[in-house]
Amino acid sequence: MFGEEIAKIRKLGVHGVLFQLLNFLNVVASGLVMWKALCLVTNSESPIVVVLSPGDPLGTPIVHRVIESHTSNTTQLLLTKGDNNPTDDFFLYKGPQWLDSRQIVGKVVGFLPYLGYVTIAMNDFPQLKYALLGTVGAFLLLNRDHSS
Repeated sequence: MFGEEIAKIRKLGVHGVLFQLLNFLNVVASGLVMWKALCLVTNSESPIVVVLSPGDPLGTPIVHRVIESHTSNTTQLLLTKGDNNPTDDFFLYKGPQWLDSRQIVGKVVGFLPYLGYVTIAMNDFPQLKYALLGTVGAFLLLNRDHSS
């Protein structure tokens, strides 16, 4: 089994292997560019995060729901709660008892149910991450473009 794969790599030659490596690096660089573009568009250092309780990717570093809101003078004050927390976030606030709306970094505009479980699985089982990267690398190395 591995003998056939090694034969394919030898058949590619040095230039072919370097070309496939360059293709792989291009894929990685494209992913990084897309991530940075998303950071710029959303004006956030972390435009996509995974909420560990339901496993849904969302967009802000810490996502808590607003459970109560009131206005004091002309300022909107908010009380939040994390989905996986038994009580509101009152104990997390330093100083004031309510959050000022200016302390809110962003808001969730959408979610993709269950997609975050992939990220959670890769963090819980690092071997899965390396196996996935190895598989993608081998696929790119062994599947040349035969159109030229």
